[in-house]
Amino acid sequence: MSLGDIRKRIDLIDYEIVKLLNERMEYALRLKRLKCGIFDPDREEQVMKNIRRFSRNLIRPDFCEALYREIMRESRRIQEQDAKVVGFQGEHGAYSEVAALAYDFALVPMPCAEFADVFQGVAANQLDLGIVPVENSLEGSITPVTDLLIGTDLKIVGEVDIPIHHYLLTLPETELGDIRVVHSHPQAIAQCRGFIRDRGFTAEPFYDTAGAARMLSEQRPASGAAIASKLCAMLYNLKIVAEHIEDHASNTTRFVILSREADTGEGNKCSLMFSAKHEVGTLFSVLKIFSDAEINLTRIESRPMRDDPDQYAFLLDFMGSDRDDRVMDSMKQLEEQAVTFKFFGCYRSKALPKVT
Repeated sequence: MSLGDIRKRIDLIDYEIVKLLNERMEYALRLKRLKCGIFDPDREEQVMKNIRRFSRNLIRPDFCEALYREIMRESRRIQEQDAKVVGFQGEHGAYSEVAALAYDFALVPMPCAEFADVFQGVAANQLDLGIVPVENSLEGSITPVTDLLIGTDLKIVGEVDIPIHHYLLTLPETELGDIRVVHSHPQAIAQCRGFIRDRGFTAEPFYDTAGAARMLSEQRPASGAAIASKLCAMLYNLKIVAEHIEDHASNTTRFVILSREADTGEGNKCSLMFSAKHEVGTLFSVLKIFSDAEINLTRIESRPMRDDPDQYAFLLDFMGSDRDDRVMDSMKQLEEQAVTFKFFGCYRSKALPKVT
């Protein structure tokens, strides 16, 4: 190996060490919810025993022990900060994480395997908040999230609408002309179909955009690339070779913030769910309540209820505040007519400007 090859290898190892340290700190934050107190001397002594046992070859046990005492000191510091943890579905760098940081940069994003894990983590007090996508301007509603909303008792305490810009990412040593295969989530591939076709790339579907970027960083295919967020380039030490490669610049996704408790501030948007009697004109009479009150409905969606497939649940979003008498009176009328009724909450809606 040449001097340059060895230095590149050391750089990759350093990147992996820092990435794993960040992951360790995330688990430390989760662990805080499961134990009483932050300092656990018995546990720390067990960690030290393991470190001394694992130390061999070039590394002295006392060096490793000193290093890990610093790591655990930093872990306690992070736990003591009492930062709010927000769960999102996917790998680090997913657009849900981008949206979470756009909503509140002080939040600590925590990856979850499935949307259901986000809901369950918040409900079980493992997560302070959750963020999930509910609607994409090109693809429509995210039905798995809609179904989970129907069955949850969680509240919606915020909303953020972000532009979705896709980036073509490669390894630092890969040039645009070297690329043969691009990896990404099928939805991202579909949204960049023109770009992929015009350059003659082969598209390989992957379970997640950020997961594709992570795979590229770890497996390092020489002619491979990933379509993912700009954040992924920083997190996975990748190079941006093309930006804003989506076919439609108007591509946006709306995310909602989930919490166990309702927002106490004054919001400008409300969400609710109801089911109505299976009779002619029932839905019309419900919608007329809002029309008569001059309340602007921004979304209405129906989904079959899991425990009764013949019964449909309707989700409504509308502009207004629960401190407005018109809004409260309209919801009272709806609740009286509905078979089931659930108010998710009133919250502030935030939209990020599109970047050109």
